[in-house]
Amino acid sequence: MKNVTRSIILGVMVLLVAACGARHGSLPSAEFVSPNEGPGPDYIIGPLDTINVFVWRNQEVTTTVTVRPDGRISVPLIEDLAATGKTPTQLARDIEQALSKYIRNPIVTVIVSGFTGPFAQQVRVVGEATEPQAIPFRSNMTLLDVMISVGGLTEYAAGNRSTLVRYNVQENKQEEYTVRISDLIRDGDTSANVKINPGDVIIIPESFF
Repeated sequence: MKNVTRSIILGVMVLLVAACGARHGSLPSAEFVSPNEGPGPDYIIGPLDTINVFVWRNQEVTTTVTVRPDGRISVPLIEDLAATGKTPTQLARDIEQALSKYIRNPIVTVIVSGFTGPFAQQVRVVGEATEPQAIPFRSNMTLLDVMISVGGLTEYAAGNRSTLVRYNVQENKQEEYTVRISDLIRDGDTSANVKINPGDVIIIPESFF
């Protein structure tokens, strides 16, 4: 019954994606190790991130907090400050402004120590992965990295019929691409490795036989 229910849910998701997205075939292959290991885009704070707020020369207001599900934080002297959607530097400046009512010229540093990120920065894997889950995006991430994080495919997976759903910001629409996960992790086909973007959703269907 559990497998039947899972198949029904996955089938509904695939139908919804098909109704909303435009299929664009395959993505270009990516290097297993990027030749450019430079930093990626600035990290955006999301709900459930753990952040360290350090206020120079004010240990009593230095603290570690978890961003609440509503996207706000509470620190000493400040209640309900919006944190999500900001970089650590932007949040530090907002905290400085709020603290300036109580502390002269506060200097604040924000360090993220537990990463979850907003949905737009997560890579979500559903269906016949060993451990379906949402993964925080990392710079230079590839499909292989994602599959290692979710433990690979189940024995019932139709890996080569998997779909990668990606939001095209420039064209303001959702697009779909076929990804050949079985060829990548079971046959070692390097051409099946593709670059992953923040917000990608990977749907792995169940085999029909």
